[in-house]
Amino acid sequence: MKFLDQCKVFVRAGDGGAGSVSFRREKFIEFGGPDGGDGGKGGDVWIECVDSLNTLIDFRYQQHFKAKTGQHGMGRNRSGASGEDVTLRVPPGTVVLAEDQETVLAEITEAGQRVLLLKGGNGGFGNAHFKGPSNQAPRHANPGLVGQELWVWLRLKLIADIGLIGLPNAGKSTLLAAVSAARPKIAPYPFTTLHPNLGVVRAGEKDFVIADIPGLIEGAHEGAGLGDRFLGHVERCRLLVHLVDGTEEDVAASYRTVRREIKAYGADLEKKKEIVVLTKCDALDAETIAARSEALKAVARKKPLQISAVSGLGMKEALYALARELTRVDDKEREAEEGDRPKPSWQPA
Repeated sequence: MKFLDQCKVFVRAGDGGAGSVSFRREKFIEFGGPDGGDGGKGGDVWIECVDSLNTLIDFRYQQHFKAKTGQHGMGRNRSGASGEDVTLRVPPGTVVLAEDQETVLAEITEAGQRVLLLKGGNGGFGNAHFKGPSNQAPRHANPGLVGQELWVWLRLKLIADIGLIGLPNAGKSTLLAAVSAARPKIAPYPFTTLHPNLGVVRAGEKDFVIADIPGLIEGAHEGAGLGDRFLGHVERCRLLVHLVDGTEEDVAASYRTVRREIKAYGADLEKKKEIVVLTKCDALDAETIAARSEALKAVARKKPLQISAVSGLGMKEALYALARELTRVDDKEREAEEGDRPKPSWQPA
């Protein structure tokens, strides 16, 4: 299945049905009177989260979604049926944006969540609704209200626990393939990964999801390379793993390049907890590993993990370190949520 994380669609709610102009004509009833029914309500447009989806590829083949018009009212005081709703099924992590791509209309994060995007038009009143002492035979009815319509952008931001970031060919896809059942494309040239990949990893008793993000280069926030659009997929990640290629001569410069692009992207990504990893250590001798680890430690202000996804060097220790750090992040988030809850009035301060 091809990955698609952004698309533009047109949605339109259904029009309300028109009211009816009708009069009773029955035997032995001298003055029948009006009996026109009301029109039915137009269908609504809903957004629904479906857990079985992980891409927006379905919206590449259908971009227009229109709810049904309400049925018109009929004689004998029969009201029209409501129009059928239309539902857009999206994967978890989808953000619905207005046409300006800035105004957030809805954010879908949990399976089963439903959000009303557009409301259908109300049905018009039939002439029976207007009967009164001064007008006992009204000959007019209301038309149904017109349904709303809108162009919206759907943008998918993957929900993962850990996001892998780094320059192209830093070993992100190789790492994901080594620790999970995911099979991303791996090749010895830059920009092998053209879209994010997800993998489920188990370390001890803890399971977590890792997202492999396409590589960044200098100027990515200005559109260089693949740009920085894919960084939206790590906005919801609770932990970032920054991979630095150990075979690079200047690992400090490689680290700074990615950090600059993350800071330029915004969304507070630079404030997320980060673990630094020196990769491809199987291709280096012990002296070179030590020197480049020190250089990386000096610029990142933290000791980097040393791994090789190909030979398995340091992989087990790295996974358990990620699991421990993720547990700490979970504990901090839980404490923050409990601290924000108002205390009951009977509980002492």
